Amino acid sequence: MKLRFFLPAAAVAVLCASLWYGLNAIRGGQYDPQLIESPLIGRAAPDFIAENLLEPAQQVARSQFLGKPFVLNVWGTWCVGCREEHGALLAIAKETDVPIVGISWKDDRQLARDWLAQLGNPYHVVGVDPEGKIAINWGVYGAPESFLVGADGRVLHKRIGPMTLDIWHQDFVPLLKKTGSSPQ
Repeated sequence: MKLRFFLPAAAVAVLCASLWYGLNAIRGGQYDPQLIESPLIGRAAPDFIAENLLEPAQQVARSQFLGKPFVLNVWGTWCVGCREEHGALLAIAKETDVPIVGISWKDDRQLARDWLAQLGNPYHVVGVDPEGKIAINWGVYGAPESFLVGADGRVLHKRIGPMTLDIWHQDFVPLLKKTGSSPQ
């Protein structure tokens, strides 16, 4: 009889302890989204074809960047971190020849156009992903996320969270140099 009540109580206690530990780790600043490994690293970047945000009659596709490295940046006007990283993306776009391909994720097209008109456009092109299908194929957890794709079409790096110039220089530029691509 006692075992009948002990097992559910023990299960609830283990669940509560796990939740408590997880919440304390997040609150204590121990949570690092970069620890989430992407299964895409070292694999071919997922293909995509999307409507071009600024030139709706044209399309944006991964195939446009075959043979050269590029950065894919998933963003939205509703995203606080995207606004945080925007200045860094503008600076990166000025200092490198590596195209930054934007994916406007689950966003209103006009709001996205207005955002770029007001804040500046760091993107070589911007594709529209209204249903989130491109983001799903790339394994996006939340915006902003940035992927470095090498000239051979393989994903070299994934950044979860806002991009900064320091992160660009510490994480992205060395990988570009290592693969023989020039970040300048």
